[in-house]
Amino acid sequence: MNIAHKISYALSAVLGVTSLVMSLLGHGADIGIPLVTFFLAIAFAIRSHHFLKGFSFTVLIFAAVSAAMYYPSLFTEIGGFNLKGLIVPLLMIIMFGMGTSMSISDFKGVIKMPKGVLIGILCQFTIMPIIGYGLAYLSGLPPEIAAGIILVGCSPSGLASNVMSYISKANLALSLTLTAVATLLSPILTPFLMKLLANQLVPIDFVSMLFSILKMVILPIIAGLMFNRFFHGKFPWLDKAMPVISMAGIAIIITVITAAGRDSLLTIGLTLIGVVLIHNSFGYLLGYNICRLSGMDQRSSRTIAFEVGMQNAGLASGIALEMGRVATMGLAPAVFGPMMNITGSSLATWWRGKPTKEDEETTEATETAINETR
Repeated sequence: MNIAHKISYALSAVLGVTSLVMSLLGHGADIGIPLVTFFLAIAFAIRSHHFLKGFSFTVLIFAAVSAAMYYPSLFTEIGGFNLKGLIVPLLMIIMFGMGTSMSISDFKGVIKMPKGVLIGILCQFTIMPIIGYGLAYLSGLPPEIAAGIILVGCSPSGLASNVMSYISKANLALSLTLTAVATLLSPILTPFLMKLLANQLVPIDFVSMLFSILKMVILPIIAGLMFNRFFHGKFPWLDKAMPVISMAGIAIIITVITAAGRDSLLTIGLTLIGVVLIHNSFGYLLGYNICRLSGMDQRSSRTIAFEVGMQNAGLASGIALEMGRVATMGLAPAVFGPMMNITGSSLATWWRGKPTKEDEETTEATETAINETR
């Protein structure tokens, strides 16, 4: 750990105590700057820690959300330009980046792993929509905000699930295939499920939503796939830049939505956080256990748990914007994004330290073979 990281740890400790004391003394409205700086300092500090550095992006999101909550005017309009206008272009850039990281081989998994893909897709588009529907109606939240919970559940998985599968040493090939297939199915299944489950809360235009998803997701991904096919390796700087650009885009989207819905969040924030946590957690729990009951191996079951529990919150935000309801329907995706990164990172790290039954059998077989050759 270098001196800069040590200073950051010390600074974060001071700022954290300062924010807490000010809040306890009734000055919670004035802790914006120290709170934001606290998150920035701790995000930089934990980059020096091998175990914790994976959480640095999530902590940066908390800094961005805190800034949006305390200073919303800075993130709603600049020079007459409404910053909500950035959401769809940023989402398209993120999806283009997703396409550049994919290849046709990702879709071959449908042939190589048909059972895993079928079970994964069925879990993806049944578990989360049904749980979201139940939570939306049981939560007592305003209709448009409740519809956002269903919208998250009806969205496909995103790149975050692939990262967690990699960290946890799950079935990464299956994860990539499921994300690709779920994304391609989303223009049909997401509007269909929203029409079926959320139409009583907000009017759902199936055709309009279908074309919105095609524009925001499918076309950029196809462009990314074509770029990867014809220009792979010719622009190495782009390969390095796209993950950073994607993370920055996600941060900006969450910040803008938080600022737009700040007043609603102040009223229903804790309830929404609780609902989102239940939604996310049950996705992991049911996704994993249904796969195990279906005879899937542990590595593949862990993969599908991430694919089910971690949704493409950016796409859900873009759909909410296209519907003109980003400050209401967009709130659940804005909360779900950071939440799933915290829970997903924690679960991935825990699973990484717990060998699967298949790993143990492989290790045992290897040790037996070594002993027999002695």
